[in-house]
Amino acid sequence: MATQVAEKRSGLRTAFTVVIALNLLAVLAQGVTAGQLISGAGTAAHGMGAGAVHVAGVLLVVFGVLAWRPAGGPAWPALVSVGVLLLGFVQSMTGGSGAVTVHVPLALAICGLSVWLAVWAFSPRR
Repeated sequence: MATQVAEKRSGLRTAFTVVIALNLLAVLAQGVTAGQLISGAGTAAHGMGAGAVHVAGVLLVVFGVLAWRPAGGPAWPALVSVGVLLLGFVQSMTGGSGAVTVHVPLALAICGLSVWLAVWAFSPRR
């Protein structure tokens, strides 16, 4: 019984790590398509990428909470995941309204939080 619980906890933590990696890839892809916007291309890709970041954000929150509560992990990654999700929604609203002066700093904040989670997730001392 104890080994089943340990395996479940390990599986939840592994799933959270995979979701963290997927989130980081989605966020970095948004950076690439944002760069393409400067040259006048990539509008559709950037819009679709926003959807991917939202889905990844929801998964981050779900698996962050699961890795925290049932799996016994720390709470702060789940809280950072909530921040990434909420900032992503604000990011979409500012992008849609053309408020670039808010959109770009939010993008950097989301990227920074996503990298922070990834560094933690792949740290050997986790």
